[in-house]
Amino acid sequence: MPHIAIISASVRVGRVSHRVALYFKNYIESRQLATVEILDLMEYQFPLFSERLQFQKDPIPSALEFSGKVGKADGVLIVTPEYNGGYPASLKNVVDLLYREWQRKPIGISMVSNGVFGGTQVITSLLFSLWKIHANVIPAMFPCPQAQNIFEEDGTIKDKGLDERAAPFLKELFRAIEANKRMDGWDMKI
Repeated sequence: MPHIAIISASVRVGRVSHRVALYFKNYIESRQLATVEILDLMEYQFPLFSERLQFQKDPIPSALEFSGKVGKADGVLIVTPEYNGGYPASLKNVVDLLYREWQRKPIGISMVSNGVFGGTQVITSLLFSLWKIHANVIPAMFPCPQAQNIFEEDGTIKDKGLDERAAPFLKELFRAIEANKRMDGWDMKI
């Protein structure tokens, strides 16, 4: 069974995007699709990025723990809010902190906003950063407009129609995970 790390990117008080992270954890576990762990950046409270983890002389233990959890995950689901058309500094901080851990890692992105566009403005800048470090970002996205009206604090949803949108999104992530496993160790001579 694959293991998914869900990164809950918001560190704001009263955050709504964490509800979406809880929703995905509940969805995946209740269907026994994978094991799931939420990596909550609010709990980590990383200092500002100063150097990639691999080059730090004395990294903090929580950074090593985070690196290990991302590295061991078969896939990563990033749940990020949109802040002023971009993604939060807390997420940029951990994207830049790691490098090898992101390479070829299947990643799904769920964007969250209180507005009607579902955080879609965040995707361009986040995609570029992840592509630059060779992450395998799936083509399907999961925007969550007006999330405050859809998700309860514990991640339960008020509209069961959301499950119908989640299914194809997660299928893409699991397809990428399976393809990644099949290609692991494959070395084409060019």
